[in-house]
Amino acid sequence: MRLRGLSPKTHTSYLHAMEGLAGYYDRSPADLSCDDVQLFLDHLITDRGLAWSTVNVYFSAYRYLYEQVMGMSRREFSIPARGRSRTRPGVLSRDEVLCLIMAHPELKYRALLSLTYGSGLRVGEAVNVRIKDIDRPRMMLKVRGKRHKDRYTILAAHSLRLLEKHWRESRPPEYFFYGREHHKPMSVATAQYAYNRAVKLSGVRRVGGIHTLRHCFASHAIADGHDVFSVKRWMGHAALLTTGGYVHLQPPAPGVSSPLDKGLQVSSAEE
Repeated sequence: MRLRGLSPKTHTSYLHAMEGLAGYYDRSPADLSCDDVQLFLDHLITDRGLAWSTVNVYFSAYRYLYEQVMGMSRREFSIPARGRSRTRPGVLSRDEVLCLIMAHPELKYRALLSLTYGSGLRVGEAVNVRIKDIDRPRMMLKVRGKRHKDRYTILAAHSLRLLEKHWRESRPPEYFFYGREHHKPMSVATAQYAYNRAVKLSGVRRVGGIHTLRHCFASHAIADGHDVFSVKRWMGHAALLTTGGYVHLQPPAPGVSSPLDKGLQVSSAEE
């Protein structure tokens, strides 16, 4: 898994899945059939009632073990497709986002929240931003994304001002948002706590966790007229379909009329 660039978090999840499978049968996974694996996946869904996303981790782990590690042909076990009735992520207005960002009393966390929103970052990406990742002449930010897939995204002038002020006051050695040990980034849990505090102090309605700021970035960028392909690149989405989902979050622009009304206007003019 290390050689293939999988993250430490994936290592832990996959090994946990292997332990669950081996413990269920009290046998090595190498000795199990496809039917055995399928029965265990059904047990996770039916008897233990695990969420689809959790079962999918188990499923991915077993596919990885049998196909990538053991070199076997494609294994014949599966899980049901995820339902399409997923709720859309909540989105705040621009004024609400700005109010939330500026509500936090500590400069470091205001800079963190501003950067998360202004550059459309995942929280794990935001806490790992280094001083050398700032491309000031081009107003771009280098992001170390999932599975070492680096990318560049836009850098907001507001975020840059806060980062510069934070740097002058705290002189972080490497990471802008360090933890107790200054040479290591702060934890995701700390970033989430900072977001929750800002929400409470600002009085802004709660529509989700810190990931809400990333959703807001995508939604607002598309509303500003940026094409979906650019937003996809900035956010590091693997599929255009994921980015396209944010188009559906946009309310109609002021003054926009229904195609029906426009058609009736044309018809009336012709008469």
